[in-house]
Amino acid sequence: MNTTLVATGLLGDTVARDYSRKLSDFNSFAEPELRRLIASLQLRPGMHALDAGCGTGEALEWLLEEVDPDGQVCGIDLSEPHVTVARSHSAARIRVLQGDLLHPPLEPNSFDLIWCVNTLHHLHDPVQGVRSLATLLHPGGRIAVGQSSLVPDMYFAWDARLEQVTNEAVRRYYRERYNLDERSLTGVRALVGVLRRSGLKHVHVQTIMIERVSPVSAADETYLLETLFRNTWGERLRPYLSPDDYSQLLRLCDPRDPQFALRRTDFHFLQSFTLCVGEIP
Repeated sequence: MNTTLVATGLLGDTVARDYSRKLSDFNSFAEPELRRLIASLQLRPGMHALDAGCGTGEALEWLLEEVDPDGQVCGIDLSEPHVTVARSHSAARIRVLQGDLLHPPLEPNSFDLIWCVNTLHHLHDPVQGVRSLATLLHPGGRIAVGQSSLVPDMYFAWDARLEQVTNEAVRRYYRERYNLDERSLTGVRALVGVLRRSGLKHVHVQTIMIERVSPVSAADETYLLETLFRNTWGERLRPYLSPDDYSQLLRLCDPRDPQFALRRTDFHFLQSFTLCVGEIP
């Protein structure tokens, strides 16, 4: 494995950085919504599609279903661990490459659609990223950029105050952990502007809510418990909450506690997902 550890992007990504479990859990959690969004793109058999920032590759098969029987699908990701996972469960006819989106090892004018989810916010210059990807499209090809909220937002139907302080604590942690300020988040919040400044035409956008209430499915519980409760909240939030608020939050995150959030009858989770689509001239 290439173990070069030079960090690139706002979130310190490297070739060796590995958050495969988080990506797989999110794709399993959001699969129904992501599949509907892919279907809304009205791909046709025979088209060529690229998943730019494919992560662990679950969307590669979903894209292939839309362009079968004679279409082609390719994935590319900076992380070699992610590429290894994606290759392990992708059909043999799907190419999965390790590479930098700003210098993709792909032929220009090769694709009809580029699907790019939760990736642009890793770049220092999202416009440059979109322009680089646009060179890979046939004339009239499209880029579909998807972005979930930078961190999950929990809706505490039973305690609005605890909801507010917890979500703010998460934002403070991420700002300090990655040395971000609000200006750094433009690439997340301004997808329409990013695509238009990149020279794309006919830009349109839709935002959906990924919404779950109790009882949740096994895939939903895995994502919420592992990615949110243990890896987004947990000990890292202790410095940003009062002792009482932190104690309440721990109880909500603990499957052994009677107040465990996913067992509450009033549990309600909301996470936005925005898909912005543009076409090259």
